[in-house]
Amino acid sequence: MANLLHNSSFFLLLCLLHFVLVAKSQSFIGINYGQVADNLPAPEATAKLLQSTSIQKVRLYGSDPAIIKALANTGIGIMIGVANGDIPPMASDPNFAKGWLSSNVLPFYPASEIIVINVGNEVMSSNDQNLMTNLLPAMQNLQKALNDVSIGGKIKVSTVHSMAVMKQSDPPSSGSFDPNIGDLLKGLLEFNKATGSPFAINPYPFFAYQSDPRPDTLAFCLFQPNAGRVDAGTKIKYTNMFDAQVDAIRAALNAMGFKEVEIVIAETGWPYKGDSNEVGPSIENAKAYNGNLIAHLRSMVGTPLMPGKSVDTYLFAMYDEDLKPGPTSERSFGLFKPDLTMSYDVGLSKANNQVPTPKPPVSPSPNASPKAPVTLSPNPAPKAPVTPTLVPTPNTTVTPLSPKTEKSVKAGVSDSQSQANINVGMLVLSQILWYPMLHMR
Repeated sequence: MANLLHNSSFFLLLCLLHFVLVAKSQSFIGINYGQVADNLPAPEATAKLLQSTSIQKVRLYGSDPAIIKALANTGIGIMIGVANGDIPPMASDPNFAKGWLSSNVLPFYPASEIIVINVGNEVMSSNDQNLMTNLLPAMQNLQKALNDVSIGGKIKVSTVHSMAVMKQSDPPSSGSFDPNIGDLLKGLLEFNKATGSPFAINPYPFFAYQSDPRPDTLAFCLFQPNAGRVDAGTKIKYTNMFDAQVDAIRAALNAMGFKEVEIVIAETGWPYKGDSNEVGPSIENAKAYNGNLIAHLRSMVGTPLMPGKSVDTYLFAMYDEDLKPGPTSERSFGLFKPDLTMSYDVGLSKANNQVPTPKPPVSPSPNASPKAPVTLSPNPAPKAPVTPTLVPTPNTTVTPLSPKTEKSVKAGVSDSQSQANINVGMLVLSQILWYPMLHMR
């Protein structure tokens, strides 16, 4: 009996340790730190703010030394970027890659935990053939430079794609890449596979809703209750756009023979403000999307094609970038204000990071003029869920696809809840472990 109790206690201890590690780790939540602004707080202040949140990773579009240095010894993983303009010289000259590394990485690493270097941003959808053909050689030269200083296995090299690299994404199981860039993309994916670096991409359900501004589409995009959309190929029912988009990407990678290549969501977000003719931006919708996305990631449910794990996801964005051109929404994605207060609460604070209950979705006003109006059928809507094809915006190809069963989108668990559960678990465990010792003869 004592042996049985001892073995049971050991098993429970392992389970509890696993629970503690999962509960305390939220390394899959990152954030984008753009700098197209003239009112940003000091890097040191931002570093301190990040440490007060459950955000574990930061993506920079460049390699600002002040920010990289400010993040030293914080335990926060850092993605940095090589500018698109540096791709041709990096591709043609290995010494350029070595020099770039010497200036932007070696002075700070490993105190500053640089984990990925993205060579270029959305190059494959830029239609710039010079950049597109030089991208892989640039990545190879940078990888060699990393290998030469023995950190090639510690810092990964990748590039970030827009959803415009997708030709087909509806339904998710039919996901495929644009054949016009097929050969170039295959070379990049072979590099990802060989080096263990991720395929980074920017899905935005926000743009999907702008293309199909119906109430059921909004609920689908915001992780809120909806009828769901069924993938005719797999019969999987999806209940949110994010899972559908991610699974379309997974299907496209699998179809090309790259099942081993991991996906990283380099950007996703929802603006809290927009112009009068923009459909979708509001504080309520932004809070619902980001808050429910964070809860979904924390649930570790995953997607139908990648269950039981959360894909690394970098929220867009840390702050508003007031110098960005375009509609008001382009300057209204920030989760935090320059004074370091929250734009709205999505439960990222360590002090109390339970995701607040968002308000119901805000449908477009009658006066709003959507970018891509949808003509609804005069016939009554069928009882079975319908999978509409969403029209992509000029800059983003989106996946209108089917979402995942609502049951699997569990509520997020706050750090305080996790700690309370851990404390109770430790108390119970102590009783379990001591019991056989007290009764051993």
